Amino acid sequence: MNKLPLIIKREYLAKVRNKSFVIMTFLSPILMVGMVVLIAYLTELNDSEKRIISVLNESDYFANEFMSTESTGYVNFENISLEAAKDSTANLGYTGLLHIPSDGDLEMVAARSFFYSKDAASTAVLANIEDIFQERLRQRKLQNMGVSAEEFAQIDNGFEINTSTFAGELNLKGINELKAAIGGAFGYLIMMFIIIYGGFVMRSVIEEKTSRIIEVIISSVKPFQLMLGKIIGTSLAGITQFVIWIVSASLLLLVAFAIFGIDPDTLNQGPDLTAAMGDTIGGPVPSPTKAMEYFKELYKLPWVMLILFFLVYFILGYLIYSSIYAAIGAAVDNETDTQQFIFPIILPLMLAIYVGFFSVFSNPHGPIAVGFSLFPLTSPIVMLMRLPGGIGEGGVPIWQLVTSIALLIVTFIGIVWLAAKIYRIGILMYGKKPSYSELFKWLRY
Repeated sequence: MNKLPLIIKREYLAKVRNKSFVIMTFLSPILMVGMVVLIAYLTELNDSEKRIISVLNESDYFANEFMSTESTGYVNFENISLEAAKDSTANLGYTGLLHIPSDGDLEMVAARSFFYSKDAASTAVLANIEDIFQERLRQRKLQNMGVSAEEFAQIDNGFEINTSTFAGELNLKGINELKAAIGGAFGYLIMMFIIIYGGFVMRSVIEEKTSRIIEVIISSVKPFQLMLGKIIGTSLAGITQFVIWIVSASLLLLVAFAIFGIDPDTLNQGPDLTAAMGDTIGGPVPSPTKAMEYFKELYKLPWVMLILFFLVYFILGYLIYSSIYAAIGAAVDNETDTQQFIFPIILPLMLAIYVGFFSVFSNPHGPIAVGFSLFPLTSPIVMLMRLPGGIGEGGVPIWQLVTSIALLIVTFIGIVWLAAKIYRIGILMYGKKPSYSELFKWLRY
């Protein structure tokens, strides 16, 4: 192992001194910030455009329902024909015309109402109009049933049962799903890093094999040392690039927002957290006070423990997959031949993300969640989804955590051993595209 530091240093310097590496290290943050600034600018531009809808109301209903808002304005037409209203709406460039006829009762009027526009109307516009009609129809039906709007509001209140642990601590509905989502974000980061920088290891091996430099290196270095040095050196180069991206992109983003006067809140115009919580738990949207309870619960998460085990699973997961990538690089002659092997590598990562979300969300201690959190090729992602629930009682049992890490270590050593055997034969073979059966034979030599 005395040559391992030299291999790591050589691999690291070879990566960071590469022109494409240097260019993308400094160009990528600029492109990412530019994309974020463009999205924010287009969002502001889109929100600044107010929709104008003309209303031709010939009935005795909906006299005061259509009120202008910040995003939608209503213009009333009176004493003109429908065709004239259509022409005026089109000539003025309005979003559309809402025609409410005069004949019949409220239900008949609503059924015969039409919204006219040049092109197909957006869902948001139609949903707003339909909500107004639905509320008016609901009030009329309540009146016919002898129920006032105030009485129905009292009846229509949602119900949410109180939950608590056996120890007497109050539980929040949907908090397990939010915790799993946080762990899933950590797992997704691991998956993306493995896909991007695992390929670096594979390409590095292919380049050296193609240039025949590997024949000189392998004469004085064992395949195990060479592969391990490549994995560590490339990962250090990747981490260096990642840190530069985060720091430079953050600084550039602050400068860009200050120069262009863009409000960062523009990027948060989607559904708010409380609405998301309501959708997650399938019940009413929590009040601001209840939302603060969710924030407090998330604040109490064991963040130090999560970050610590994120690093552990990140390192072990990356070592395992990088070893597989390196073995593939030793088995082929060019990057085109790697396509038949890439999907089987990525498949466990994709499976971990999707199955992990479905299983951990519904039952974090169920057999599927536990099984995938122990299986070495999926545990770096699925176990991180379970860890926000804590370790020990009520969380991940200690034996499962220890078993998961032990299996990762054993699997890494086993894959390195198998990859070294592929190295021994694959790095000296040229012009032949190996099949799965041939790779299996190499392992038996």
